[in-house]
Amino acid sequence: MFKIGFDNDKYLKLQSEKILERVSQFGGKLYLEFGGKLFDDYHAARVLPGFQPDSKMKMLLQLKEHAEIILVINAGDIEKSKRRGDLDITYDADVLRLIEAFRSYGLFVGGVVLTRYEAQASAVQFEKRLQALNIPTYHHYSIPEYPSNLPVIFSDEGFGKNDFIETTHPIAIVTAPGPGSGKMATCLSQLYHENKRGVKAGYAKYETFPVWNLPLKHPVNLAYEAATADLSDVNMIDPYHLEQYGVTTVNYNRDIEIFPVLEAMFRNIYGECPYKSPTDMGVNMVGFAIEDDEVCREASRQEIIRRYFKTLYGVRSGTSDQLELQKLEILMNNLSLTPENRRCVPAARARAEETGEPAVAIELPDGTIITGKTSKLMGSSCAALLNCLKHLAGIDDETDLIASNVLMPIQSLKLKHLGNHNPRLHTDEILIALSMSAVTNPTAALAMEHLQELYGSEVHSTVVLSQVDENVFKKLGCNVTCEPVRQAHRLVNTNA
Repeated sequence: MFKIGFDNDKYLKLQSEKILERVSQFGGKLYLEFGGKLFDDYHAARVLPGFQPDSKMKMLLQLKEHAEIILVINAGDIEKSKRRGDLDITYDADVLRLIEAFRSYGLFVGGVVLTRYEAQASAVQFEKRLQALNIPTYHHYSIPEYPSNLPVIFSDEGFGKNDFIETTHPIAIVTAPGPGSGKMATCLSQLYHENKRGVKAGYAKYETFPVWNLPLKHPVNLAYEAATADLSDVNMIDPYHLEQYGVTTVNYNRDIEIFPVLEAMFRNIYGECPYKSPTDMGVNMVGFAIEDDEVCREASRQEIIRRYFKTLYGVRSGTSDQLELQKLEILMNNLSLTPENRRCVPAARARAEETGEPAVAIELPDGTIITGKTSKLMGSSCAALLNCLKHLAGIDDETDLIASNVLMPIQSLKLKHLGNHNPRLHTDEILIALSMSAVTNPTAALAMEHLQELYGSEVHSTVVLSQVDENVFKKLGCNVTCEPVRQAHRLVNTNA
């Protein structure tokens, strides 16, 4: 049984009330920084079982008539084709996806800001694409010695050099496809420009992680560090909050470093700063909606191990650096974790050692572990998937769900007409074959009825999965890891 550790309904109520309270604190204009993912926050859903990925969007819709969206993207991330790990799409592609999604909800998108802009070739091309879609674009630039050199920051060579973003709604939601895009700096730049125009605007931050009222080394907060290992983010005790209130809270280094800038800016605008600490800036109520702390702790420990495997493969493939891996190893050591604490890992390794071929193990939500081996007919992912469906449906393990006369033509098509060298079927092909068999085979139909029960399963492969297999597992709601080892050449499908 999938265990729930987080009360999403309680969270929606508390969070909505807190945001509306903060909006009322400022008069005519509020820049509300939205951190994390707005309507597909799968990281939060994984570490806080019960959290719904679209929770932030539901709250945003309550502000629909008063708010507009400003999207921020680091021009350097466009140039290096930085990708979202959960969706495996580039940040610039995600900006376009987000714009379309926001508009589908009836939300107004006011424009896109290219931060750290240096006329990078890819950023210039992306801007042309946005302009062709009639989406306003703005340039923000790097500021020397930011955030320490306040005189430069508050000058024509600092925030003054940035384009002013024309907004038409009282609440401007500033968000981005990923961390490190420059959301806070964009908000601060707008406060500077608004003040020059005689407008007193406010700022608040809605960030899910780190959770300020959980301990510094709580696995939920450490999982956030694991998710941002490439940014070198570090969770820290908020020294300003501790000094002002005598209460220990958690924030992260970038917010703590930037706080003096925000404090100085508010003093310039209002004569005083309404916030005494980085924690005060936030409106995060996540910690108050955790109903089962141990469930969330274990979910977060598992997330750190998954991040470790992903980074390990990234180092081997050249997409991650050694420092990221070292940080993941430190986090695992802090929690006394090893890869074997992910139960499907030793099961997959044992099956591979037994057969001498790649293997996959799947831990179902009820804790049952099912394995699959590589055969001439199908890869280990397919075998494990079918074995899981048999188990869930109570079908005998020796029963064939798909007749050979259904599978053989698919293999023939792959080899003779599509240029594939590997006859083994992938998971998408197996599921199509299973659905075809279900038309005339009641047993296959029974197995199909249990596909949704795979949601929340943990999958591990002893070799790197094809993109097809990995995507199918993710679409089924499974969390996937793999060893950073590719299959022997004779097993590789170069067209997969």
